[in-house]
Amino acid sequence: MDKHYLGHRKRLKERLAQTPSALADYEILELLLGYAIPRRDTKGLAKALLERFGSLRGVFQARGEDLLVVPKVSRSVVILFALWREFWSRVCEGAVHAREVFSHPRTVADFAMFRLGHQRTEEFWVALVDNKNRLVHWQQVSRGTVDQTPVYPREILRLVLQHQASGVILVHNHPGGDPRPSVQDQELTSRLQRAAHEMDVRVLDHIVVSEGEYFSFQAQGLL
Repeated sequence: MDKHYLGHRKRLKERLAQTPSALADYEILELLLGYAIPRRDTKGLAKALLERFGSLRGVFQARGEDLLVVPKVSRSVVILFALWREFWSRVCEGAVHAREVFSHPRTVADFAMFRLGHQRTEEFWVALVDNKNRLVHWQQVSRGTVDQTPVYPREILRLVLQHQASGVILVHNHPGGDPRPSVQDQELTSRLQRAAHEMDVRVLDHIVVSEGEYFSFQAQGLL
C-alpha cells in the first residue's frame, strides 16, 4: 500500500505549527479529516467537500445526511464534524460558566447565532438570568420543523423556578434566513409576558437569529 500521504501529512503538520495561516482551506480540512480517517490520503476528499459545500463554513454546517452523499465520507467523518460543531458551540457559550452580565442583546445573539444560526429546523432556547442579569442557565426548550417549533409558557416558567432565576431571555432561530419575527412569535412573547408577570418574572428580550443576523424585541421596542 502506498503510504506517501504519511510524509505529506507530517509536512502539513509542520507547516501548521510554523505558520497556520499559510495553509490553504483544503489543507486545513485535509488535516482535520486525518483524525477521522487516519490511514488514508484525505486531500481528494477535502477538495471534494469544499467543491460540494462551497467553503469551510459550508462543510462545517453541513448535515450528516448531506455529508454522506459525498463519496468516501464515512460515519466517522460525520461524527468528527458533529463533535467539532459541539465543541465550538460550547466555546461560544462560555458565558454560561463566567456568569456574564447581559447588558446588550448582542451578547446573547452572538453565541445563539453560533449554536442555532445554521440549523435547518427551528429550535427554541432560553437564557435564564439572576436579578443582576447574570446568566445562570442556557437550555433548549423545544425543537420543531423548518418553520415552527412548539413552545409552552408553562415549560419555560418551570425552568425559571427550577433554576431560581428572576428573568428570562427567549431565543429561537429562523432557518429561512430572515430573523424578523412572525405574528406567531409576537403572540407567544405576549402570552409569556402575561404569564411571567403573574409570577414576578422579568421577560428581558426575545431574540430571533438567522445565520448571520438577529432581531431583538427589546431593541426594537416590542417589549
